[in-house]
Amino acid sequence: MHVSRRLARLAVLPVVTATAVGLLAPAGAGAAPKQGNVTLRLGYFPNVTHASAIVGVEGGIFQQKLGNNVKLETSTFNAGPQAVEALNSGALDATYIGPNPAINAYAQSGGEAIRIISGATSGGAFLVVKPSIKSAKDLKGKQVASPQLGNTQDVALRTWLTKQGLKNSVDGGGDVTIAPTANADVPNLFDSGQLDGAWVPEPTASLLVLEHKGHVLVDEKDLWPQGQFVTTQLIVRTEFLQKYPDAVAALLRGHVKAVQFAQSDPDGAKKAVNAALDAAGGKSLKDPVLERAWGELTVTYDPIASALEQSAKNAVAAGTTPKQVDLKGIYDLRPLNAILKKQNVEPVSAGGLGEE
Repeated sequence: MHVSRRLARLAVLPVVTATAVGLLAPAGAGAAPKQGNVTLRLGYFPNVTHASAIVGVEGGIFQQKLGNNVKLETSTFNAGPQAVEALNSGALDATYIGPNPAINAYAQSGGEAIRIISGATSGGAFLVVKPSIKSAKDLKGKQVASPQLGNTQDVALRTWLTKQGLKNSVDGGGDVTIAPTANADVPNLFDSGQLDGAWVPEPTASLLVLEHKGHVLVDEKDLWPQGQFVTTQLIVRTEFLQKYPDAVAALLRGHVKAVQFAQSDPDGAKKAVNAALDAAGGKSLKDPVLERAWGELTVTYDPIASALEQSAKNAVAAGTTPKQVDLKGIYDLRPLNAILKKQNVEPVSAGGLGEE
């Protein structure tokens, strides 16, 4: 059966796992890792910005590429700092994550802990506010949410506020109070008046706009050259990459297939994402919300390295990273580019910040 039809079928099933669905091809088919029995623990977020992860997990693509010798275990998180904690404790081997938590993990370990091995998503982040807020100055004295202190949207919010002349602090207070808030809690707090706005990824941004009377004050794409910035990327523990390169290469083959599926069959990908949001304990999205959210982002394996450098500078200015980080070595795109080369696809660039 064709991949898109299988994923579309998945969208109407109850909570499932990749191994239970048994999609695509026999698990041992193709180039499976040769390094004995391995468990690969993968993290991702139940967000539309993690579409390639969701498609890969729920569609069975990752497990099919990993083969019989690699057991895939998955965990979901609200924001990047939580996932980094799991990586640092050894509870995760790889995770989909935003740029700033990845930068912090790299910096705190002296460049040893992690490597970025692929991009995943560009775009899909907004500052959504109450109808009465028309400009930055109207935010003075207000409370605005971000998913977690030091996460990618938190850094973007603090950077933008500072450029608008609005003081904020990682310790709280200032002209604008920033409240770390789980994405799932934002709509209710927005409705109750406890939040005046939120800098959030999709689909929370589209929910606020279409179902909670919010409006977009800032589309983050407008702040970046050509509207391109990294929202989600795939990172792996360096130790795991060195010990199990075949397993990482197999995960990347699944990631590339999931990205290409999302690009070529967006309707099938959207259905899979909606099913996964429901399976993760949240609510599936109404069609207008899902359509708007999907239209605001780009699923891609390009890590957009130039944006990572700027994100690192922004984090220092925002106070979420104590000092400027030397990012040279943070990327290892060799396994990804080997896969792309076999497909006669243009390689992606590390921008001088690692192997490619």
